[in-house]
Amino acid sequence: RDGWTKREREKWVDRQRRRERERRVNRERQTKCSHRGTQASKCFEDMAKADKVRYNREMRDYVPPKGFGKRGRKRKDPNAPKRPPSAFFVFCSEYRPSVKQQCPGLSIGDCAKKLGEMWSKLSQSEKQPYEEKAQKLREKYDQVRTRTRKTSGRTSRNSSCSLSAVLTCVFLPVSCCLTCCVQDMVAYRGGATYARNPGSSAQGGEEEEDDEDEDEDEEDDE
Repeated sequence: RDGWTKREREKWVDRQRRRERERRVNRERQTKCSHRGTQASKCFEDMAKADKVRYNREMRDYVPPKGFGKRGRKRKDPNAPKRPPSAFFVFCSEYRPSVKQQCPGLSIGDCAKKLGEMWSKLSQSEKQPYEEKAQKLREKYDQVRTRTRKTSGRTSRNSSCSLSAVLTCVFLPVSCCLTCCVQDMVAYRGGATYARNPGSSAQGGEEEEDDEDEDEDEEDDE
C-alpha cells in the first residue's frame, strides 16, 4: 500500500509540474502579446485589410450555386401522394359530419375533442374495422410512393452542402487577430520561434534557451 501511494504521489507531482510549466508559458506569451509593438500589429492589420480587399473583389463576380444558403425543410415532391390517415382519422372522417350536425356551433378544437372522447370509448373490436381500412390505405400509399420515386428520382443535397462549406471557408476574409494567433500557434507547436520583426529570431532563440535552463534548474531543485 505504501508503494502504491508513493507511485501515485509521484504521478500527481509530475502532473502538477507539467501544468505549472504550461501556465507559466501561457503567462509569458500573454505578456509578450500585450507588449507587442505597434509595428508588428500594423503588419497583421495590413495583411487583414489586403485579404478583405481580395474577398470583396472575388465576391463581386461570385455567383452562388442553385440552392446555396437555403436551409430548413426539404422541398416537397409535387408528384408525391398524400400520406394515408391513421385509424383515428378514418373514424373522424366518418363521424365528423354527424357531430357537426348535432352541435352546429361547435368549434374545430371542441369537435376534435368530442371525436377523441368517442374514439376512446370504443372497444378494440369496434376499432378493428377502422384499423383495417387504415392499413389498406397505407399499403396503397406505399405502392404509389414506390412508383413515384422510380419515375421522378431523388436528388441528393450532399454535393450542394459540401460546396457551400468549401465556398464559405475559401471566401471568408481573415481578421488581423486570427492571422496573428495562427502564426503564433504554428510557431509554438512546431518548436520554432516566429520572427515578428526582422532580426528578432536570434532573440527569440535566446529566450527559449533561457526557458529550458530555468526548467532544468527547477527540476534539479525539486
